[in-house]
Amino acid sequence: MPHKKGRVFSGARPTGRQHLGNYLGAIKNYVALQDEYECVYCIVDLHALTTVDTTENLRQNTYEMALDWLAAGIRAEDSIIFVQSHVPQVAELHLFLSMVTPLGKLTDLPTFKEKARQQPHNVNYGLVGYPVLMAADILLYKADTVPVGIDQEPHIEFAREVVRSFNFRYKTNVLVEPQMKATEFPKVLGIDGQQKMSKSLNNHIELAATEAETTQRVMQMVTDPQRQRRSDPGNPEVCNVFSLHKVFSSPDEVAMVNIECRRAGIGCVQCKQLFARNLNAHLAPFRQRRAEIGRDPQQVWDVLDQGRQRAAAIAEQTIAEVKAAIALP
Repeated sequence: MPHKKGRVFSGARPTGRQHLGNYLGAIKNYVALQDEYECVYCIVDLHALTTVDTTENLRQNTYEMALDWLAAGIRAEDSIIFVQSHVPQVAELHLFLSMVTPLGKLTDLPTFKEKARQQPHNVNYGLVGYPVLMAADILLYKADTVPVGIDQEPHIEFAREVVRSFNFRYKTNVLVEPQMKATEFPKVLGIDGQQKMSKSLNNHIELAATEAETTQRVMQMVTDPQRQRRSDPGNPEVCNVFSLHKVFSSPDEVAMVNIECRRAGIGCVQCKQLFARNLNAHLAPFRQRRAEIGRDPQQVWDVLDQGRQRAAAIAEQTIAEVKAAIALP
């Protein structure tokens, strides 16, 4: 693989078919980064085990997610796409890193406190050690760049501290301190206009939905709550549909909606119809590619297996260096 600016690592939990929030928050960025960096993209199924009650959909969700990534433009010939558990060295590195990690540091992380509040009856060892496994994901592949939302900054700083602790204790420089590359895309709200877009809240728009399904979901979107009647002037700045127009509609259309909404020149129904049309046009190539790749599901598993082989080659080298640094017999 030719060396570019550096190596990117990013992982996502296998949530199945991806939605608009996943696309704008991560996948679109994944695709763009390929032109500048070596990219390692991982479906983190081990992380998912910390919060799921059942794993019956894990395999299908992994497949659907990988299919969406490929259809969106992640290039298997350029990027490494694989499943976390398929490269077991990550669990080995996780164990080594846990030896230089103070327990208090883990229980102080805001993400742990939030998860512990959400699932008080399932505060498992894996949940506490989640950041150590996340650090192992990054450090195993010697990634120097990690694209994450600003809310993940404590986890990246934690990974950097782990590197310093490990390298200091074992008098080595084998582990690389990763740098955070902030993805500043604003939070994508669901069709309710209140909560972050989420499958669990059923306020999402799936990328792979049909044109009719997409249009139906868009027409359910909450707009300016103060605009009760067609004749009422609206405020686009508080309208979730308008925020997405800025991404999927032309500058002329965005300007038109901005002006006409404020003077009640167009109603919310017309505004949403325009957005639905533009969103469907944008997603048409993705849906076509998805259908083509999906005709042969084995093709997706083959990509993941090829990714596993390439990821394992890096992982084996890193683990050998780590063991040598620790001076294991």
